[in-house]
Amino acid sequence: MRQQLVELREKMQEYGISAYIIPTTDFHGSEYVNDYFKCREYVSGFTGSAGTLLVTAEDAWLWTDGRYFIQAASQLEGSGISLMKMGEPGVPTIEEQLEAVLKEDDILAFDGRVIDNAFGQAMEKKYNIRYDLDLAGEIWADRPEITPSQIYPLPYETTGETYTSKLSRVRKFMASSGADYHLITSLEDIAWLFNLRGSDVTYTPVFFAFALISQDFAFLYLMNEDFDCSILDGVDVHPYFNVFSDLERLPRGCIMVDERLVSYSLVKAIPQKLEIMNTPNPCELMKALKNDKEIACTRNAHIKDGVAMVEFIHWLKTTMKFMGVLGNTGVASGMTEIAASDYLEICRRKQEGCNDLSFDTISGYGSNGAIVHYSATPETDKELAPEGFLLVDSGGQYSDGTTDITRTIALGPLTDKMKEDYTTVLRGHIDLAMAEFTPATRGAELDAIARKPLLERGMNYNHGTGHGVGHLLGVHEGPQTISPRGTDCTLSPGMITSNEPGFYLEGEYGIRLENEVLCVALPSGMYGFETLTFCPFDREAIVVDMLTEEELAWLNDYHAQVYKKLAPLLSDPVRQWLVAETGALR
Repeated sequence: MRQQLVELREKMQEYGISAYIIPTTDFHGSEYVNDYFKCREYVSGFTGSAGTLLVTAEDAWLWTDGRYFIQAASQLEGSGISLMKMGEPGVPTIEEQLEAVLKEDDILAFDGRVIDNAFGQAMEKKYNIRYDLDLAGEIWADRPEITPSQIYPLPYETTGETYTSKLSRVRKFMASSGADYHLITSLEDIAWLFNLRGSDVTYTPVFFAFALISQDFAFLYLMNEDFDCSILDGVDVHPYFNVFSDLERLPRGCIMVDERLVSYSLVKAIPQKLEIMNTPNPCELMKALKNDKEIACTRNAHIKDGVAMVEFIHWLKTTMKFMGVLGNTGVASGMTEIAASDYLEICRRKQEGCNDLSFDTISGYGSNGAIVHYSATPETDKELAPEGFLLVDSGGQYSDGTTDITRTIALGPLTDKMKEDYTTVLRGHIDLAMAEFTPATRGAELDAIARKPLLERGMNYNHGTGHGVGHLLGVHEGPQTISPRGTDCTLSPGMITSNEPGFYLEGEYGIRLENEVLCVALPSGMYGFETLTFCPFDREAIVVDMLTEEELAWLNDYHAQVYKKLAPLLSDPVRQWLVAETGALR
C-alpha cells in the first residue's frame, strides 16, 4: 500500500472525514495541469492525465477512461487502490459508489476549488460535505510551488482579430442571453479572448487567470504581478484571488457561468442576490471557429512540423536498418523509446518558432504501443529492435500554431497480420478524410465512418476518433468532437479536429494514424475536410490490395502533396528518401 494513502487516511480521521475525493484538474478545470495540482498522481501513483480518486477509511478506487486501462492497472498494482474502468459493464460511477459506501451521518470532503460546480451541487444535496479541505496538500511536504510565468501578447498577424473585437462579440452574446455579468474561468478561453499567452501549464501556453465581464467593465485577475497593464486598454487588471471578493460586491443582476468549468468554491462565493445562468462559455465556440489568419498560420506550422517528422522517421529507419544489418537487437545500441522521443524533440525544436511540445510525446514500442496514452519512464523504457511497430504520438507549440500527429512506424519486418491491421486503420483514416457531410452532421456520425473498416474485421478502439485543436492553445479543445458519445455541437467550417483511428492488441502492439483536418465548405453545399498534416504513412506496412480504388487515389494524392510541400525544405539524403516514401503505390 502507498504511504501517501496511509497518510491521507490519517488526515481524514483527524478531520472526521468518511470519504475524500481527489480529481485531476486545477482551479480552472484544465486537462493538463501545473505540477502543483498533481495531487491525484501524488497520492495514487497513477500518472495518466485523467482520473478521479475516492478514498475511504478501508478502501480506495480510481476511475479513469479507456485510454488508460492498461497503464492504470500496472501503476496501481500493490497500491491499495482498485481500478474502476469507466463505461465498462458492471462498473459503478463515482456517484453510485458513494451511495454504496456512505452512511447518513458520514461526511464527504473535497477541495472545492478543484471540483466543478455541477458535481459539488449534486453532492451537497445528498451528503454532509466539507469543501474547504486540501488534504493532499497537507500531506505533500515537498509540493511544487506555482511560479507565474511572463505573459505576452500575440500580434494581429497571428490572431486575426483584436481583443476589443472579441470582447464586443462576447458582450453581444451576453446581451442576447440576458446576462449582466460573465465569469470566465477556462484558461484557454481567457488567453484567446485577450490575445495573450504564457507558460503556467506544461505544454499549453496559458496563464493562471479569471475574467469578469459586464457591458461596462472587463476585469482580468492575474497571478503575475509584473504584467504590463498598458497592453490592454479598457481592461482592469486585479490580483488573482480578488475574484472571490469582487463577486461578493457585484450589484444585483444575472451572472453567466459555465458549470462544466467553474469550481464549486467559486460559485459558492457568488452572493444570493445574483441569479446564476449556466451557459456554455461563448468563447469556446468562437475560438473553435478559426479565422483566415489563424488557418494560414496553422498551415505554416504544419509544414514545419512535417519537416521535423520526416527528418525523425528517416533517422529512425536508417538507424534501425543499420542495426538489422549488424544483427543488433538494440540491447547495446542505446536506442530506446525515450531516446527516439528525445531525438524527435530535437528535430522539432530546430524548426523556426517552435516554443514547446504540445503534450508529452507518446513513444511506445511493441506491447507498450498498445497502451493508448502510454508515457515511457526509465522503468518502462523499452529497447528498440529492427522489427515490429513503434507508435509515436506527438506535437509542437509553434509561434504560429499547435500541431498533433501520430505515426506508427515499421522498424523492420512485420507479420502479415500487422500489415493487415495497419492497412485497416489507414482505411478508416482515409475514409474519414474523404467524407462529405451535411451541415447538420454530428461527431458520432463521423466517428462511425472511421470505425466501419475496423468493425468489418472485428476490430475497434476504446477512444474517440477526433478532438478539437486550439490555435497556440490546448491540443485538446471543444466543443466539437468526433466520438461515439458525440456532442450537440455540429462540425462547421473553420474547426480544426484530429482524425485518429487506431487498433490496440494488448501485449503485442498498437496502431494509431493521426492527422489534423480542417472542416471546409464544399462547392456542393456539403462540408468536408482539408488535411493540414503532412507526413507519409509507412508504405512498408500497407497492403495495397486491401485499399479501394478511391482510398488508393486519396493516398497517392496525399503523398504527392507531402513531397511537394516538404521536399524544398529538406536536404539530401532525407529528400531522396522522401521521394521513395511518397511515390505512387500503384
